[in-house]
Amino acid sequence: MTRRSRLLTTATAGVTAALLLAGCGGGDGGKSKSNDKIAGADTGASSSASPSASASAAASGRPKIALPAGDTLTFTPDQDSDPVKNAILTDNAEFVRALDAAIGAQNPRLPALEYYTEGEGAVAAQQWVRSFVDGGLTVTGIVRYYDRQVTVESKSTASLTYCGDESKGYNKVIKTGVVKKTKTTKNSYVAYGVQVEKNAKGVWELVKIASTRGADKCQP
Repeated sequence: MTRRSRLLTTATAGVTAALLLAGCGGGDGGKSKSNDKIAGADTGASSSASPSASASAAASGRPKIALPAGDTLTFTPDQDSDPVKNAILTDNAEFVRALDAAIGAQNPRLPALEYYTEGEGAVAAQQWVRSFVDGGLTVTGIVRYYDRQVTVESKSTASLTYCGDESKGYNKVIKTGVVKKTKTTKNSYVAYGVQVEKNAKGVWELVKIASTRGADKCQP
């Protein structure tokens, strides 16, 4: 079982493609599991963006996000000199954090998660969290998101690609506290493709997401 099957696996049609996140840990032999987890990323000289990004978001009136105990997400790069790209990177990181927060809270309709998602993306995210709730699982460990690249398509649309390292991220059984650790394999690394749209409040909401587990471009 991998950590959190990332809100997606290889792009397919509809809501599934929108958010199937492949899994974490990489011990699934290439098969995504519904009770895998999602995580964060950082490589090289990136700072841990999770706390600072969340703090600034809360200061601006956005939802406060509380990750599950023992859950650490990092993002590289966490900032960009271009203000538009920087806003997109920040909101994408907050979406990932909100997803884990919803899993920790066992609440598919967590306000913070709804704040950063819309349409197919919102439906997929809720279904993803529901799979953890139904399985009695939460997430723990460290997940790194790295090589985050933004392409601005218009004033209100953009896309991102990034990698996720789930080799140290795991699922945890809520009732027993048992952490389901897995061996690191090529499937511990996931490639993501995300589409976002800027809403009337200026939030870059996730509307679609797809992922490929074991992608060559994300291997260490």
